Amino acid sequence: MGEVEERLLPVMFYMDKITIGTPPQEFQVIFDTVSSDLWVPSLFAPVIGDLVTTDQPFGLSMVEYGFEGRRFDGILSLNYPNLYFSGTIPIFDKLKNEDAISEPVFAFYLSKDEWDGSVVMFGGVDRHYYKGELNWVPLIQAGDWIVHMDTISIERKVIACSGRCKDIVDTGATFIEGPGTLIHNIQKFIGAMPQGSKHYISFSVVNTLTSIIFTINSINYPVPAQAYILRGAQGHCYTTFQENKVSPSTETWVLGDVFLYFSVFDQGNDRIGLAVAV
Repeated sequence: MGEVEERLLPVMFYMDKITIGTPPQEFQVIFDTVSSDLWVPSLFAPVIGDLVTTDQPFGLSMVEYGFEGRRFDGILSLNYPNLYFSGTIPIFDKLKNEDAISEPVFAFYLSKDEWDGSVVMFGGVDRHYYKGELNWVPLIQAGDWIVHMDTISIERKVIACSGRCKDIVDTGATFIEGPGTLIHNIQKFIGAMPQGSKHYISFSVVNTLTSIIFTINSINYPVPAQAYILRGAQGHCYTTFQENKVSPSTETWVLGDVFLYFSVFDQGNDRIGLAVAV
C-alpha cells in the first residue's frame, strides 16, 4: 500500500474515526504528535481508513478527567516510540514495520473552510494541499517532534525566543503555549484582557491586528490575527495564547493547530517540513 488520505472533521484540531476489534467498535480520536500510545475509553485491531494493523496494544482509560463534553473519545499518538514509558510500538511504526505504507512520513492539512474538512496523510505527501516548496527543519534529536525556533516577533520587534528556543510541533494541541511571562507580554501587546482562563479582545479590532511571526530555521512563518483570535459560541473573541504550565529549563513553545501551515513529519530523515497551506 502506498499513500492513504483521511478527511478529518471540521474542528480546530486533527480528529477522525478509527475502529478497534471484531466486531468493530468506532472511536473518535485526536491525532497527537507528542505522545506515543493509543488511548481509548474502556467499555482488537485498529483501522484507520484503509490501513489495518493487527495486535496493536492500546491503553484503556478507566477514569477520565477533563474530557467531558469533548467531541473525541481518545488519542492516537504519532510520536516516536517511547519504549521507556510503555514498551509499546505506536501505530504509525507498526504500519511502517508491516510495509503498509511506502514512506515513513505522515502529513497534516488543516482547512480554513470548516465545511471542506482537513486531511491527514500516511505514507506520502499530496502536493495539492500546499503552495511552493517544503521547508525542512531538522529535529533537535530523533525521538520527539521538537525543533529549534529562532525568534517570535511582532512588527519587526522580537517579543519572545530572543536567544533561540525549543518548539514542539503538536497536532494534539489547539493553542500556542509558552512561558507565562512571555505569553503575558504578547497578550498585552495585542490588547487582550484577562477574564477567567482566557484573554478576550473586541471583534472590531481583529482585522487591524498584525501577524505574529515565528521564525524557524531562518524562514518566517506569519500567523495572522484571524488564526490566533477565535470567536466563541456567544460571539466573544479570545486569543489562542496560553501559558505552558510545565516549566522546562530552556524556553519552550508549543505550536498547536492554529499554526495553520501544512506540516510533514518525516520519521525516515528526522525532520519536519513546513509549507503554506492552500
